[in-house]
Amino acid sequence: MKLNLKIWRQKDAESKGQMVDYTLKGVEGDMSFLEMLDILNEQLINKGDEPVVFDHDCREGICGSCSLMINGEPHGPDRFVTTCQLHMRKFNDGDTIVIEPFRAKAFPVIKDLMIDRGAFDRIQQAGGYISVNTSGNTQDANAIPIDKHAADEAMDAATCIGCGACVAACKNASAMLFTSAKVSQYALLPQGQVEATERVQNMVRQMDLEGFGNCTNTGACEVECPKGISLENIARMNREYYGASLKG
Repeated sequence: MKLNLKIWRQKDAESKGQMVDYTLKGVEGDMSFLEMLDILNEQLINKGDEPVVFDHDCREGICGSCSLMINGEPHGPDRFVTTCQLHMRKFNDGDTIVIEPFRAKAFPVIKDLMIDRGAFDRIQQAGGYISVNTSGNTQDANAIPIDKHAADEAMDAATCIGCGACVAACKNASAMLFTSAKVSQYALLPQGQVEATERVQNMVRQMDLEGFGNCTNTGACEVECPKGISLENIARMNREYYGASLKG
């Protein structure tokens, strides 16, 4: 395939960026999207040009760091996949592909397609932990009975990889789906009850401090989430938050 690429190039966080056009030939359908970018960068390096900077790590759909906005969609046209799992067979010969970083005030651009998602880390640090009694009276976690339905829902929430697709898809750049998933994975389990009241309040407070927008229940976040995190988590977090506010 021959592709026309329009890629966002930005020298650093302070510089003004712009879209730059590239033409790439010899792209095969079985290549992943990142492999296609690797080939482009190899050609740019061989010509003495600056390669396109993009974030990646595992390339197995686990870490979420490969997040890109592709033709206006987080992670591209496929569903339930990250950018590294997107294959070029989803595109046609002669296609124009627009590649941008996730756009959100809370996700500042570091360089080109790489963004700083430290805001997500700070939200988790605000409440994503449980107390552990190490006084000698500890109980084996496997000995604590947990309802199967609750365990399944907690596991579904825990599959969130923190890629930021929910924020990129939201017209308000809301992080409600991400934050609610992190709240839910603890709220549904007995081990998470000790800090339950403080957790949801602290995480929501940090989410607001980071500059994310409000949720207006559009639902784009769930549609674009590569792990299919449900909007039900947002409803659960709202219940947890209002309950914690009444207790306070």
